[in-house]
Amino acid sequence: MSARGHAFGIDIGGSGVKGAVVDLATGTLTHDRIKIATPQPSTPDAVAGAVAELVAQAQWDGPVGLTLPCVVLDGHARTAANVDHGWIGTDARSLFAKALDGREVTVLNDADAAGLAEDSYGAARDLTGLTLLLTFGTGIGSALMYNGTLVPNSELGHLVVTGAEAEHLAAASVKDREELTYPQWAERVSTVLGHIEDLFWPSVIVAGGGISRDHDQWIPLLTNRTPVIPAVLKNTAGIVGAAMAIDSGIAP
Repeated sequence: MSARGHAFGIDIGGSGVKGAVVDLATGTLTHDRIKIATPQPSTPDAVAGAVAELVAQAQWDGPVGLTLPCVVLDGHARTAANVDHGWIGTDARSLFAKALDGREVTVLNDADAAGLAEDSYGAARDLTGLTLLLTFGTGIGSALMYNGTLVPNSELGHLVVTGAEAEHLAAASVKDREELTYPQWAERVSTVLGHIEDLFWPSVIVAGGGISRDHDQWIPLLTNRTPVIPAVLKNTAGIVGAAMAIDSGIAP
């Protein structure tokens, strides 16, 4: 973190590695984000090289926070969603630190990072109780926060609902692949949310992912009891959450 209250966050996804300097007072980016295509195959070494290239382009010389589409425990990736399965078991923190010449790095799950950002600067700011962020994309990512404290690696997209994993039933990619209308898809989302809210009883559910841009076409159609509100940070949430994780002690 810089003396000016800035930090650098990088959000690693299946298609892009995106990063920027974040003003931690406001949760905004200080400049346009830099994006590099995720290497294919997205092996740990290849992605670490892309991260080093991005940080060099940004001319950033301080600590770096990074997200992965993986369960992350003590800096190690334990699963791999939409990235090469070679990530499983990888000491991601050491890998990125080596790629960045030994500087301090923090690594956490991508949905957890987005949830932290929305809770601090976005849709869930100033709300109390249990907040659940769900990101609807290729799969369904989740982040659970209680009064601003993260419960990491919740992975609720893998809950079995009516005989299938939740994300196989109601991810945004399923809507596209099966050519579902918004009413048809919203019915599936309601079914998933109903199972989740019966287990956790959240105060509010924040809906993220690219499809949240069209929230007016499907959130009003949901029939579950918990209020659902659209995320507001959109494609910067992962970057902001990654930057927040630096020196904060919130990364698992």
